[in-house]
Amino acid sequence: MPVYSMTGYASAQHGASATGAENDTRAPQSRRLGLEIRSVNSRFLDLSFRLPDELRAMEPALRSLLTARLKRGKVEVRAALENEDSNTLQDPPARLLQRLNSLQDSVKAWLPTAAPLTVADALRLCANAPSGSEDWSDAVPALAEEALTALMAAREREGKRLATILLDRVKQLRALAEQAVPMVPLLVEQQRLRFMERWKEAMALTDGATLPEAARDRALTEATAFAIRIDVAEEITRLDSHLDEIERLLKKGGEVGKRLDFLIQELHREANTLGSKSAALDLTRISVDMKVLIEQMREQVQNIE
Repeated sequence: MPVYSMTGYASAQHGASATGAENDTRAPQSRRLGLEIRSVNSRFLDLSFRLPDELRAMEPALRSLLTARLKRGKVEVRAALENEDSNTLQDPPARLLQRLNSLQDSVKAWLPTAAPLTVADALRLCANAPSGSEDWSDAVPALAEEALTALMAAREREGKRLATILLDRVKQLRALAEQAVPMVPLLVEQQRLRFMERWKEAMALTDGATLPEAARDRALTEATAFAIRIDVAEEITRLDSHLDEIERLLKKGGEVGKRLDFLIQELHREANTLGSKSAALDLTRISVDMKVLIEQMREQVQNIE
């Protein structure tokens, strides 16, 4: 399965013919239904709908369609109905003009000084009035399916890009780990030699007051303790294991975002431990570089479904 991003956008258009009411003498008006879906990252699936009143009843069907194919993300669905040729003025239906005239008389009976309706007011009110003649029950689900398919394709393309970035960061982390591995034995050997030099200096100052064997054993014990303290082999092994799992999940695809987020936390923990055990500037630099790469991975993983 592909890796899906939670970020995407898609839209679709559908034309329909609205003939108006039975007593309406105006010519058939062509209307267009536009639907768009936007999605961004979120911990859970959060759906919101902005639909015109004529399509409000379609919300349950749209919700069911989205929940069947989307698992995470903040998703907003917008729909709008408009005339195909918004520059063409349509003849107002007679029934609406009669209704406006009746309402105007009622208003002036209570408010004699109220300004009368203008032609522009009448055209605007008639244009905004819902016709109620269209049946969108078949068109809306089909249009939503079209937009959702386009959204999934967009999220898949973005997910592929994110996976490529993550795999590149995994490669860089492995290279840093390979640089750290040979450093530890060198540091241990350097510290052992330093302890032995101090032991020899101490023997020269004591004039034999302390048994050479006891002092030498103490120096070797200190060297051994130092070696254990700075040994990062376990951290490197765990880090490699986490990187293997990240690669496996990215190849597997599907709903891997939450698991990847957990693995990123584990990577950060190992990098922190490696930094705390650092006994040389080179190891400290490697730890810092690892943290930078892991933080970059965290930012990308936040967008994966």
